[in-house]
Amino acid sequence: QVVRILHPRPRTLWSRWLEGWEAGRLEAAASKADILEFYVNQVPYAANQRGLVQAARYYFDRDLDTLTMKEQLALVVLVRAPSRLDLYSNPQRVGPAINRLADRLFEQGRISEEHLSTITNEPFQLERPRTPIQAWHFVNQALQQMPHTIASGMIGVIRTSLDADLQRTVQSLLDQRLQLLKNQNVQNGAVLVVEHATGEVLAWVVAGNRNLDLPAGFLDTVLTPRQPGSALKPFLYALALEKGWSAATIIPDTPLTESVGLGLHQYQNYSRLFYGPVTLREALGNSLNIPALRTIQFVGAAHYLSRLHALRLTTLDQHPDFYGDGLALGNGEVSLLALVQAYATLANQGTLLPITLLMDDPAPREKARVFSPEVSSLIGNILSDPDAKRLEFGAGGILDFPVQTAVKTGTSSDYRDAWAVGFNYRYSVGVWMGNLSQQPTKNMSGARGPALVLRSVFAELNKHQRTRPLYLSPRLVPHTLCRENGALQREDENCSRYTEWFLPGTEPSKAPRAIPSEPLRWRRPTNGLQLASDPRIPDDLEVFPFEIQGVAEDAQVEWTLNGATLAQTTGGSYAWPVQPGTHRLHARIHTGKTSAEVPEIEFVVK
Repeated sequence: QVVRILHPRPRTLWSRWLEGWEAGRLEAAASKADILEFYVNQVPYAANQRGLVQAARYYFDRDLDTLTMKEQLALVVLVRAPSRLDLYSNPQRVGPAINRLADRLFEQGRISEEHLSTITNEPFQLERPRTPIQAWHFVNQALQQMPHTIASGMIGVIRTSLDADLQRTVQSLLDQRLQLLKNQNVQNGAVLVVEHATGEVLAWVVAGNRNLDLPAGFLDTVLTPRQPGSALKPFLYALALEKGWSAATIIPDTPLTESVGLGLHQYQNYSRLFYGPVTLREALGNSLNIPALRTIQFVGAAHYLSRLHALRLTTLDQHPDFYGDGLALGNGEVSLLALVQAYATLANQGTLLPITLLMDDPAPREKARVFSPEVSSLIGNILSDPDAKRLEFGAGGILDFPVQTAVKTGTSSDYRDAWAVGFNYRYSVGVWMGNLSQQPTKNMSGARGPALVLRSVFAELNKHQRTRPLYLSPRLVPHTLCRENGALQREDENCSRYTEWFLPGTEPSKAPRAIPSEPLRWRRPTNGLQLASDPRIPDDLEVFPFEIQGVAEDAQVEWTLNGATLAQTTGGSYAWPVQPGTHRLHARIHTGKTSAEVPEIEFVVK
């Protein structure tokens, strides 16, 4: 029997002769006890179970040392014909065989009369094994990704990258957090854990309310596109660094009103505060909205969208004009899987490695360079800097992890989606919370909900690990700056000093840093804008502020409305008394001996 297990062959006379010869050699090399031990550990049972241990768990969901005597005898009897005597399909055939074996054991004095009576009268307590972890979404995705030889029906074993213990722990963490957030109307969540050096998924967790009227109850929230909010900002600033900005570049954080459709929208930061001139490091670390809008105006929405496509955020499939500058604030939709893969690209020094669910995946996975190692590591340095987050998040907050970890949160409009994504030296993790029913949560932000789960997951990942800092490119150049004016510190200068890292060629000068100039354009009104006069305000008091971006404070502006000179002002703003009708507005700017024009636009007042 052992030889047949070791060397399966067709049942022929030649096979029987060869098995007899091999059995003799086996007996000469091993003891009877060793041969029996191998046999009971490998003997086949029903449902492709092998050995007594697997059979005990398959029929009784228990270990061998917890089985009753009758259950032990059942496993012995089943060896004779595992399929014909299966406890689930043919329990009536097993009973008489067990009783006959028990009678023989009693006659030989191996069991007592009491044991015989118990074996004869005791019923079976069959219990099918329970799935040790909840991972059916992961399994479904793995089946789609598995090699062609298995997918075509050939026998094989799928070795996935899922870590069962981690999956179980993260599932518990997410379930508990969602339970605590019920009062804030948060019903669904997902967590994805990836080892970014290999791209292998270690945990694929989906949780929340599945009792919905729609099939959304069975949606895989790891794959469901949702609005990422500010979680996309690191890639915007990475592109700005490529185009010549530095972490010390000054970006104005001042009130900003932009056109949206045929109207105007006044942008706010999350705290509704404005901080004036801030560095790029501060803008990204504090996730400020207005500097992000000014940054996308610098890099261009089309260029930014193209780079997001290079990161394989393919659900952002509309024309750049569809998203506009709002793309800087995450007004598109991406999946958690795609977002974590994008962050893993930053963790991998700017190289995108497609995520896989299979261990030693044989399928080709082409790497792609998206950002340079210098840009990627500088973004990671900013996202892991607790000082860079002080304006909006305070000191020592939940985003300040014990092990250096790049962390970014995101919150979509109307609080429908909350995100927290990050990476350390080895792992990339993403957490999403919200409602598949599309209902908004009760003011749930990424920093309030998912961030705590993210922190707990990284604490679990870092257990028993020799952790290390994030990679920082050796090509980055450190310089000591004066915090007061942002210039290189001189030896004779007394100022508050700090160190900043620069890409070669972007180092600052000894002159105070300057706010970068903005392109000359209409801020308001915008072409096609439709305004409605307010009947509650007297006509002689109702005004609408004209405003041009990029105009110096001492510049002379000549305003022309409907072909006639309207006014001349110093600076790029004018309070216009509102008049109904369709209007054409033009402006000429004079600065010293130079002049420039802003293209004519048309707007309507109803």
